[in-house]
Amino acid sequence: MEFNQQLLVDSLKAEYQQQDIPFSLHIFSTLSSTNQTLWQLIDQGEKPGCVVIATQQTAGRGQWGRQWQSLAGGLYLSMVIDSQLKAINSYQLTLASAWGITAQLRKSGIPVGIKWPNDLVLDGRKLGGILTETKVNQGQITQAVIGVGINWENQVPETGINLQLWQNSRNYQMIHHLEVLTSQVLIGIKSGIECLQVEGINTLLPRYLNVLVNIGDQVYVNNILGKIVGVTQEGNLRLQVITDDPKAILTPEISVQPGTISLGYSQTGN
Repeated sequence: MEFNQQLLVDSLKAEYQQQDIPFSLHIFSTLSSTNQTLWQLIDQGEKPGCVVIATQQTAGRGQWGRQWQSLAGGLYLSMVIDSQLKAINSYQLTLASAWGITAQLRKSGIPVGIKWPNDLVLDGRKLGGILTETKVNQGQITQAVIGVGINWENQVPETGINLQLWQNSRNYQMIHHLEVLTSQVLIGIKSGIECLQVEGINTLLPRYLNVLVNIGDQVYVNNILGKIVGVTQEGNLRLQVITDDPKAILTPEISVQPGTISLGYSQTGN
């Protein structure tokens, strides 16, 4: 699958009204990993705004060391961002990117939501995911890369969905080309990170929660049943404990770190 770089540039210029686009683009048909390639470019002197794009990965990575299936026809990209965060708040970069991409796709008429902590979902199925990698020195993030995978027209597992088939099922093309999708994702990452940096986590977090599809769901953690009520500023899931005690006036709340549990997908996508 050949990627049309000029179409991507034209789409970005339209968004930025013919100004210089704030991205340095490196486009490949196949890579082992866009994140890995971008780290190599950073070592060679690339700065924030550098982007690596591929339509197939042979060794894609997901969260917590999991393999990310990156079949031909998908969108796989990574961007260097400037971060001034403390390492303890590194997950805010994922929250910001997930919200930014979701908000941007919703502007195009695609009702994307977020499944905690980092999945993009459509009709209850996984559309994409985000992998943030950082380098830290003395408790401060010195470099950060945001990696994103989106199902465009690639094959997906039963719990996944690709955007082309979803659009075809509605006989309406909100996004006509992979290059346009790419521009929307890049703009979304940039807007999400800018929201975090300029307005802060207290503004970003409610926006993230507004598109989180898990609010109100019930989940077991260490044999304790809880209802999902929110997410902390560090990205932890907030659960209100459900109890049968009729005398309980206030039920306790517990916090679950990303990677501790998986909320999963049903085979029907619900």
